[in-house]
Amino acid sequence: MPAPGVPAVKCVGLVKDYRRHRVLDDVGFRIESGESVALLGPNGAGKTSLLRVVLDFSRAQTGAVSLFGFDSRDPRARRSLAFLPERFSPNPEMTGDEVLVLFARLRGQEVASSDRDRILERLRFPAEALGRPVRAYSKGMLQKLGLAAVVLSRAPLTVLDEPMSGLDPVARITMRDVLRDLRVEGRTLFFTTHALHDLDLLCDRVLVLNEGRLVFDGSVDAMRERYQQSDLEAAFMASLREPASLPG
Repeated sequence: MPAPGVPAVKCVGLVKDYRRHRVLDDVGFRIESGESVALLGPNGAGKTSLLRVVLDFSRAQTGAVSLFGFDSRDPRARRSLAFLPERFSPNPEMTGDEVLVLFARLRGQEVASSDRDRILERLRFPAEALGRPVRAYSKGMLQKLGLAAVVLSRAPLTVLDEPMSGLDPVARITMRDVLRDLRVEGRTLFFTTHALHDLDLLCDRVLVLNEGRLVFDGSVDAMRERYQQSDLEAAFMASLREPASLPG
């Protein structure tokens, strides 16, 4: 288990260039254990680049990332981590049940059928689909299967990249409610999203990234107050008009 008082995520002075373009410019923040934090920004702001650096899929030229006190490059940093990409793409020939079993075994776990059935019912995932190859699944079913694997992992830190992207309204609400439950349970959540209307239910803080720099870090209410907007979308748009000034 992570040590008490150690931040779940700590980023200091991240700078990353890609093809002579600066995609992260002195980005720094911390996420405490048990917090739920949304990463916002327009397309091209650097959100995916930041997630890739946090997850050690990519390296920043300068700066440091730690997960529960371990350098992100240290394999021990990933013991407390679960990740759901925007497009969950397991082996298309595997069945849904095989995917859940595989992901659990990669973490040295076994899937209890009662836990599996409970989360699949919560996600409105048809139990009979578990025996079918995932190549026959819709985008929504794949995302639900991926979220089920994340929930069953019981990882203290869950990172999600646009978990509701491309989902129909029913699937989006279902995903939102499960993420809200994880927040209530005390899981640490760090996720990107364009669904701003869900943030009051899902997060304690928001980070706004624009042109590679952090322009806001605070609660949803603080964001409304700072930009004198009752509507969160209007507050978000106002944040993009400010020069980046938060230190990394």
